[in-house]
Amino acid sequence: MAGSKGSKYYNISLDYSIQLNHREKGAIMTSHHFALLKTIHEMSSLKEAAEKLEISYRKAWGNVQTMEEELGFNLLIRQRGGAQGGKTTLTEEGLKLITAHKELREEFNRSIHDMTKKFFHELNQ
Repeated sequence: MAGSKGSKYYNISLDYSIQLNHREKGAIMTSHHFALLKTIHEMSSLKEAAEKLEISYRKAWGNVQTMEEELGFNLLIRQRGGAQGGKTTLTEEGLKLITAHKELREEFNRSIHDMTKKFFHELNQ
């Protein structure tokens, strides 16, 4: 909230997003892509991650392929089914990406909180 109850900015908030961009091609990884990788990591399954995020398996798979092509390295290690069932895990680089994104997001959140408080304080005077 951006002010006390009844102030004109009470129901207004600021938001931001962090994404990786290619200098010429634009967005490579948006918050949705980071969420997909994080969920794959948590569930060890691309299929289950897609279901949890309510996107089709085909879309999830396409997103991963596009990210890998644009970045130039694999993000996932895929193990096909068999008696134990399949498993999908992040590569070391994939894990570094989601870990760095989480840490950056946490640092931004702390900074944005303070800046937003100041911003709306000035507006509400």
